Amino acid sequence: MAHLDIAPGEALYYEYDAPGAAGATYVFVNALTGNTGTWQHAEIGPALRAAGYGTLAWNFRGQAQTRFGADTALTPKLVVEDLKRLVAQIKPPKPIVVGLSIGGLFAAQAVLAGMPAAALVLINTLRKPGVRLEWINQATAALARAGGTRLIMEANLPQLVNPEQLAAMRAGVFAAEPYQPMDRADGLYRLIEGSLATDWNFPWEKLKLPVLSMTGLHDRVFYVAADVEQLAARIAGLKRIEFRDAGHLIPMERPQAFARALLEFTRRDG
Repeated sequence: MAHLDIAPGEALYYEYDAPGAAGATYVFVNALTGNTGTWQHAEIGPALRAAGYGTLAWNFRGQAQTRFGADTALTPKLVVEDLKRLVAQIKPPKPIVVGLSIGGLFAAQAVLAGMPAAALVLINTLRKPGVRLEWINQATAALARAGGTRLIMEANLPQLVNPEQLAAMRAGVFAAEPYQPMDRADGLYRLIEGSLATDWNFPWEKLKLPVLSMTGLHDRVFYVAADVEQLAARIAGLKRIEFRDAGHLIPMERPQAFARALLEFTRRDG
């Protein structure tokens, strides 16, 4: 657990374990509302390290345990720059970059901008720009303003995760307490607001490294089958895995299967 200082009052939080015999490092890129805990689940981080791989998990400026200035624009461009900065500083051997949701896009953008990478893993990332995606993103920001992350979760989870996961989470939602609007100065809100400028028109055909795309079929928010098929066809040599028992949050819904899929891909193509 450490911080990478960027400027006075600005720092990234990260957790790095160097690789063992496998000689390669999984570099994880969070979803917008995620954190390093996603990747340190007992069946993910520890399991990958036990197999001889290193892991580098980190939080965007605006996410937990980071430092950022009141005037710093927490934009997609900043996240990509920070990812490149962190990898350049830590120099993890043979990086296998793994991004969840929008984190996969940030990872791909960093790779195309010259960040070293041996392979790339996209988890429910492939989506087309357009009115539908813009609507979802604008609605997320509106929900944050009205009722914070609790309202975002309660409104979206039935369409995001598998039924078993939803049932397990049911006891902790719909409390009697009123919703609390998210403070506009809060780092997470600023990330959500900044994400509205994300450029989803990414040139996928320019990727020249092994790529794995994971898709959870219970994702009824971001997954559009025809769009994924068209975008996937633009990535040369793409490997694909469909999780029929998971939705948008594959690492949290099916951590053991997720780690196993990572290892199988890496040993074959990474």
